[in-house]
Amino acid sequence: MRSTVSAYTRLPKIHKFSVAGIAATGAAVVAVAVAPHAFAADSGSAHTAAASVKPVAWNAKAFGETQQDALDQHTTAAVAAAKADAGKAKADKERAEKQAANRSTERKALEAKPAAPAKKSYGNNVDGWISEAMDILRAKGIPASYDGIKRNVMRESTGNPRAINDWDINAVNGVPSKGLLQMIDPTFKAYHVEGTSWDIYDPVANITAACNYAADKYGSMDNVNSAY
Repeated sequence: MRSTVSAYTRLPKIHKFSVAGIAATGAAVVAVAVAPHAFAADSGSAHTAAASVKPVAWNAKAFGETQQDALDQHTTAAVAAAKADAGKAKADKERAEKQAANRSTERKALEAKPAAPAKKSYGNNVDGWISEAMDILRAKGIPASYDGIKRNVMRESTGNPRAINDWDINAVNGVPSKGLLQMIDPTFKAYHVEGTSWDIYDPVANITAACNYAADKYGSMDNVNSAY
């Protein structure tokens, strides 16, 4: 019959301690055999983590140079930004000044007095003289018509503004009748129309003064059909 006592049981105590030590050593070896895989994995993780971290300056000098580079970059950016702001401010100012100048020009244009209408042109002849005299008479409210004026002009002087009567009673008295409508100097001066020449031979002045006199004495030059 096989003994039920194991070989380990039959070993003396001191030998048992030796066996235990060998077993522990074996377990350690097994652990080491397994550990390299885990260690390798841990080493890979550490390598990956290290790769994701930026290297730092390895001494004070390198650290100072790195900081100076960063400062220089910041200063350059700040200067560029300041220049850009200054340029924008200048452009905004110039634009505002231009707009203000344009508004000022437009305001002055609106405030400017309208140009005086061009002076009307008249012919240097009987028709032109009568037309000009008619405009003045209408402005002054003195009644007369073109036909009434021309009819008396042609009878008194035949349209000659330098005509002079040296034979009638007025001439005998030393105040001859003159001009288109044959007026004597005292009457011309008394009925002179403001804004016209004081020269009795001036055709427009002569017509307007004669019409003013006729309006006072006869109601209108249209009512004069003979010497007046």
